[in-house]
Order: sequence, then structure tokens, then C-alpha cells
Amino acid sequence: MNTVDYLRISLIDRCNFRCQYCMPEGVEIDYIFKQDLLTDNELLSLLKDVFIPVGFTRFRLTGGEPLLRPDVIDLVEAIASFPETKDLSMTTNGFLLSKMAKDLYQAGLRRINISLDTLDSDTFNLIIGNKGRSRWQLVWNGIQAAYEVGFDPLKINVVVIPGVNDHEVLDLAALTIGRNWHIRFIEFMPIGNDKLFDNRGWISSEELRQRIREKWGLTESFVRGNGPADIFQIPGAKGTLGFISQMSECFCDRCNRMRLSADGWLRPCLLNEMGQIDLKSSLRNGVSVGELRQQVEYLLGLKPEINFKQRESGTTGIYSRTMSQIGG
Repeated sequence: MNTVDYLRISLIDRCNFRCQYCMPEGVEIDYIFKQDLLTDNELLSLLKDVFIPVGFTRFRLTGGEPLLRPDVIDLVEAIASFPETKDLSMTTNGFLLSKMAKDLYQAGLRRINISLDTLDSDTFNLIIGNKGRSRWQLVWNGIQAAYEVGFDPLKINVVVIPGVNDHEVLDLAALTIGRNWHIRFIEFMPIGNDKLFDNRGWISSEELRQRIREKWGLTESFVRGNGPADIFQIPGAKGTLGFISQMSECFCDRCNRMRLSADGWLRPCLLNEMGQIDLKSSLRNGVSVGELRQQVEYLLGLKPEINFKQRESGTTGIYSRTMSQIGG
């Protein structure tokens, strides 16, 4: 088991998209009331007094859509200013990024992941559940703005859905040839969305790699990341290709992260709620910093036994929240 030093922090559970793999159509979302969100002071106190002292040094800001949090620039600056922060990153849908990329960079954010599942505006509308004007161009503008500002690495997350966008894998992979971009292909997880896109299931990372090998060849890359992606490279390309294979190649034994929801629940696994603890309520009820640390350390001790593999056993409460509410 890796050292667990990486905390994914959901800043907000709301999003300006409704991606079908994250918030399936027809599923009612119980959004968190504003007063139930962790405040800036509560979040920063938990990081400074609880998480950093027990060994967390790497942080990723997620949502929902984190750029919808009104004070997100201030939070980035505060977290980046902690001497113990070794890495601070963000995952965003990119819709608001063209206007905020420079401020985020100046506040201390250096790494960013942007979701872009397709290069086609019509397919984009299908995936994000948008029936009106396409938002694809604004996301693309956000990617360009982040690249120009200097985010390095700039990662693009692609959830591969059979029959929807899998035919674009080569076009998306080609983006890495002339740009120092890092494309991450993510196996589609049929979690809480079993009827999505007519039950098309998922495509293994190895199948995607084989398609790319047949076109250009593919070599393992020396570039490594903080996450579970297996990294490859098209020969001569400036960027890299990552494959996150949570369905075909379980990587629980390599997991180095915990997740903090926007309303203060700490959970050890993306898809397993066993053992999660309510830090916000403890904090608001006056529980001491020392006891909060003990709670987190206890959960860290349980983490090797709480994992994605248990999803097959049906013995734990796994899917009570959507991806947007968990923080991805």
C-alpha cells in the first residue's frame, strides 16, 4: 500500500454541466445547502491543523465544478501558501477557465485537469446533457488559455463511452503529438447510471492502447503522475497518453488518496462509503483538533481494507451519492 498523502477536496457539489456519466438524466440530485458546505475557514483549518499534521501534502480541488465556488481564487492562494503543500492541482470542466486561468496561476495553482470527452460539439452536447447552444468552444478556449498561461502539465480527461466517443480516441491522442498536453483516457464506470447510452458498457484501456499502437506505435513514458494512470507516449510526441483502468485493472493497492466532500465527509475510497467520517459536524460541535486527527488516522489505518474491489461483493453501501457529490 502506498503512503496516503493525497487529498481530493470537493469545493462544491453543483455543476454548470450535467454530464450523463456523472449526473444521469432522471436521477434526482439533493444539492447541499450553502450553510452545510464547509466554509473557507473550516476547510483551511482542517487542512492546516488536521490533514497536514498527519501527513497530507498533495491536494486536488474538485467539484461539482470547483470554479463555481465564489472564493476559489482565495482558497487556491491560501492552500498554495502552506509551506507543507508539495502539490496543488484542480479538476475542472473548463467552461469558466478562459476568464480565470491567469488568476488561478498567479494564486499558485500549477497543475490542472480539464474534462473534454469529445472534439465534436454535437457529441459534447449529448454527453453534458445540454440541449441548447453548444458550450464546446468555451471549454476549448479554456484549454487554450490554461496552456498559454503556463500550466504544466496540462491534462485532459476523456471518459471513453462505447458508441458515443470511442471513435475519436485517435483524434484525441493526436493532440499530444505537437503539444505538451497529457491526455488521460478513463474507462467508463457504469455506476448509478446503468441505463446510460443504452447499456453500452465500457472499453478496456488495453483495447484503446492497441488502436493507438496500430496507428503510430506506443512506448512507455518516463513521465509519472500522482494518480493511478499508466503512462505511455506516441514516439516523438511532446505530450503523453495516460490510461486509467479502474474497471479492467484494479489499482486499489496503488491508491494514495482520500476524498473530502463539500459538506465535510471524509471517505477512503471513491466507490465505497464504508468507514467515512463526518468531520464538519465534529468541527462544529467543538471536537478538539487532537481528536479530529485521531479520527483521520484511524480511517487511514482502515483504508487498506476499504476499496473498490468490494463493489462486486454487494456487502457495503457504495452508491448513495453520484460522482458529482463524491468529487470524482
